[in-house]
Amino acid sequence: MKATERVKKIRDMSVDELNRHEVEMIEQMFKLRFQMAMGQTESLNKLRELRKDRARLLTILKEKESE
Repeated sequence: MKATERVKKIRDMSVDELNRHEVEMIEQMFKLRFQMAMGQTESLNKLRELRKDRARLLTILKEKESE
């Protein structure tokens, strides 16, 4: 999925959905970092993409909260 599609999907979510999605992203990032430390996976690209998506999500969340 392209970044523009992910942004559209995020913008369509409500504030509560955004907060839940952020918690899920944090959990996924923790699991990936743990797996990388254990040498079980080498999904650095997935981790980078999650960090960027979380930043996008937080930006949109701040915009919605300031409205």
